[in-house]
Amino acid sequence: MSNPHSNGAWLLLVPALGIMGFVAVIPLVAVFNFSFHDIFTIDEAYWIGPEWFTEITRDPQFWASLGRSALFSLIVLSIQVPLGVWLALLMLKMGRMAVPVLMLVALPLVVPWNMIAGMWLTLINPEHGLAGRAMTALGIAFDYKFTALHTWVLIVLADTWHWLGLVVILAYAGVAAIPEPYRQAAAIDGASRLAVFRYIELPRITGALSIVLLLRFVDSFMIYTEAFSINAGGPNNATTFLSLELAADIGSYTYGRAAARAMLDFLIVLTVAWAFIRIRSTGKHQ
Repeated sequence: MSNPHSNGAWLLLVPALGIMGFVAVIPLVAVFNFSFHDIFTIDEAYWIGPEWFTEITRDPQFWASLGRSALFSLIVLSIQVPLGVWLALLMLKMGRMAVPVLMLVALPLVVPWNMIAGMWLTLINPEHGLAGRAMTALGIAFDYKFTALHTWVLIVLADTWHWLGLVVILAYAGVAAIPEPYRQAAAIDGASRLAVFRYIELPRITGALSIVLLLRFVDSFMIYTEAFSINAGGPNNATTFLSLELAADIGSYTYGRAAARAMLDFLIVLTVAWAFIRIRSTGKHQ
């Protein structure tokens, strides 16, 4: 009889750990090494120590881009999470129609990233796009090329359309798994709809929402494709996020500086993820 306390099952993770080491750890170590060099070619890399890190962290543009990236993540999370939960709760009342509606909401998730910006730019085109023609007919001026607020609105809309389905799927899976007797007992006790959500539904979807918050933060914080395709960081750097600055360094062949910037971005995301996990684990033990 096998020992129930045996750790042999961990051996099954060895292939996955090997793959992760090859595709993640080794490149990360290489980037960390490059960040301390001034690189002209593969054979011409000169050690300069932490000079790139010092230069980047003293650049006001870096902090401005960091602020814009953090603000964008805050905006999309404050919109997508409550909206996704609300839609999931609405779908509970749809019965059999919930499944096709769920599939429809999840459809944008399979659209390639490089097509999102083009789809939305076509949609708001005043000559060919449905939304563009509607705004023109209503006399609404939407100039995303030269108005920073309009550019932000467009990027937030595109990102929300693309990723809202993820929030809805996970939230719906949580609330749909709640046994009906819980809600029936709450109804007998005269609990309000807010009380049912607060004490019955929310605790069941907290774990799923934690995953959503972390995934969406990491993805939104390093947004690149939509922001670059829509206005390339403009107007006047209003949508220049950290990822766009990293791409600019790579495009200018300043690989040492790009590696240092990538490491700083990685450390920021890692710190936020660590803090989030610590807060979650502390909350569970209280």
